[in-house]
Amino acid sequence: MRAVVQRVKESKVEVDGKIIGEIGKGLNVLLGICEEDDEKDIKYLKDKIVNLRIFEDENGKMNKSLLDVEGELLIISQFTLYGDCRKGRRPNFMRALGGVESEKLYEKFVEACKNEVNVQTGEFGADMDVHILNDGPVTLLLESNKDF
Repeated sequence: MRAVVQRVKESKVEVDGKIIGEIGKGLNVLLGICEEDDEKDIKYLKDKIVNLRIFEDENGKMNKSLLDVEGELLIISQFTLYGDCRKGRRPNFMRALGGVESEKLYEKFVEACKNEVNVQTGEFGADMDVHILNDGPVTLLLESNKDF
């Protein structure tokens, strides 16, 4: 499971010109799921994201987590995070998990996060417009398999 985690002042997602998810201060998470992912990946990534100390404390140091600042999450499915661009010019998406299996894991990840913080989502598999007001900017790449 891979995630691009962006600290935001606000973020929203639209489908067909209609806002379907919107948050204030918190994290925008683009989530990619691969064929090897399972429940342990969900737990690892959820725990990592909600506990990352990337919000500033009273001394201006990144020392507070999403939980500490009572921030929100906007989680958006993003299969292209498993695009392999090492060969040729067209990404290869063979490792990305698709269809019903991917949607089930995505929904389980969302539900796990909802047990910790306020969560908004995009629409799985839809063509979405994502509006992100980065804070910092702070952007991190996370992966449950720890390949990077």
